[in-house]
Amino acid sequence: MTLHFPELPDQVPQRGTKKSRALFRKLYLAQGWRFEGEFPNLPKAVAIVSPHTSNFDGLYAFLAMLGIGLRVTIFGKDSLFKPPFDRIFKWIGVIPVQRDSPHGLTEQIVKVIQHTEKIWIAIAPEGTRNKAEKIKSGFYHIAVGAHIPIVMFALDYDHKVIRCLGVLHPSGDYEADLACIFQYYEGNFSPKNPERLAKPLQKLFKKR
Repeated sequence: MTLHFPELPDQVPQRGTKKSRALFRKLYLAQGWRFEGEFPNLPKAVAIVSPHTSNFDGLYAFLAMLGIGLRVTIFGKDSLFKPPFDRIFKWIGVIPVQRDSPHGLTEQIVKVIQHTEKIWIAIAPEGTRNKAEKIKSGFYHIAVGAHIPIVMFALDYDHKVIRCLGVLHPSGDYEADLACIFQYYEGNFSPKNPERLAKPLQKLFKKR
């Protein structure tokens, strides 16, 4: 089986060097994982990654991201940015936000997006590794507020694959668009810990 690894289009935010990408690509592929799908050529996007049931989700996604050379931005509490961890967070791509800001978390993130030439925001829609009752809508409101598309990625532990499922341009109707997103994910993922799978994703989980 060919261990496919995509090349990033020119508009997508990038990081790393040729050597660093080669190193992390080898580390990712050495785990027996591969990548399916191609990256859309978008300078700005909200990238959602599901399912999220384990810390390993972040590990494989992070190795793939560094191997591909994709620069993503994650938002974290400003209280976390204290030496020596502040440098580590900045290297990873974490931007501090004030969760108790009167302007709201979504508004802060939208402003960052609007003032950045190229930026992909990475979010796990479940918001927790445990069995979530519902999918949090924050990722959607960010995309709508910033007028940018949503790129969907799926983790498939049964086949050791990370898949780029496609792009959704939000219409403003959250329930209708969420149903469309679920159609992309149906049968295209498998969790590390099925017992922790978010309830809305349980009926979409099908063995391939």
